[in-house]
Amino acid sequence: MEFESLKKRLEGCYVTVPTMFRDSDLGLDLNATRRHVRFLMDRGINEDNAVLLAGGAAGDFSTMALDERISVAKAIVEEVDGKIPVAMGAQTTNTMELCRLVKSAQDLGADFVQISPPFYFEHTEDDFYEFVQSAAETATEIGIIIYNTFWTSNNVSTNLVDRLSKIPSVVGLKWATPRSDSMEFETVCTRFSERFTIIDNNLLFTISFMMGARAIEMHPCNYWPEFGITMLEDLRGSRFEKVQKDMIDKVMPFYKLWTKIESEFTSGDGYLDKLCMELVGLPSSRCRPPTRDIRNRWRNETVEMMKNSGVPGIKI
Repeated sequence: MEFESLKKRLEGCYVTVPTMFRDSDLGLDLNATRRHVRFLMDRGINEDNAVLLAGGAAGDFSTMALDERISVAKAIVEEVDGKIPVAMGAQTTNTMELCRLVKSAQDLGADFVQISPPFYFEHTEDDFYEFVQSAAETATEIGIIIYNTFWTSNNVSTNLVDRLSKIPSVVGLKWATPRSDSMEFETVCTRFSERFTIIDNNLLFTISFMMGARAIEMHPCNYWPEFGITMLEDLRGSRFEKVQKDMIDKVMPFYKLWTKIESEFTSGDGYLDKLCMELVGLPSSRCRPPTRDIRNRWRNETVEMMKNSGVPGIKI
């Protein structure tokens, strides 16, 4: 496998596809998930500007059984039909399950798997290195994305990143940890952007692109993909002043509302994406419990946020 070409394919908008559920019994609604993928493709998402993530945090992986996670990834891979690269979320707490997930991802035709440190127990760096190494040895033809996130028990240090760089199939780093005084994320961008495609999930797009990052995760792509594509083009064109203004005017209102819902009502991921999708006429659903249904209580405030951000096609 030519991992250098996989690294290049990872550049662009990293779009976490929400998983849809039936309201009647909270079972998987794969048809609705497929329709959402078609919407993204119809609105310009393609292999030159995006990767789709199946079963990430916003894809409700934490409330799905293993077979459900594989079914969702299979549906998305089938729907894109080779036109967009697909990553499958492989977050888990045990190595045996990880190996099953990465083998399934490779077998069903995904391009990448996303792996984060196991949650719950505070594992050592050697534990995580062997965790990733097991995945690489199990599925030798798929690219691995390391996801450093504050939702797990361990931070991925720069020393560990350096060790992981010796595993050829590790092609991407996705970073979503609180910014520290040590400027760890900036250090990673500077030191490792030649070795990995770095995915900025810290909303520091102008800084990270100046330092070598080449991919961004931005939830508004799910209901306004044209805006995500435009922002990516502006980043690639070094139009950083415009990007920063758009971040303030059009992106941050979404994240501020998400933070407010987290502090006042419920916790989780993907629920605000789904409500915004519903408000532009897309198939949608609630997230599975224990995340509570936000659709009634937060509808009006979400409409207001979307209007103020300039989102087109809102259907009230």
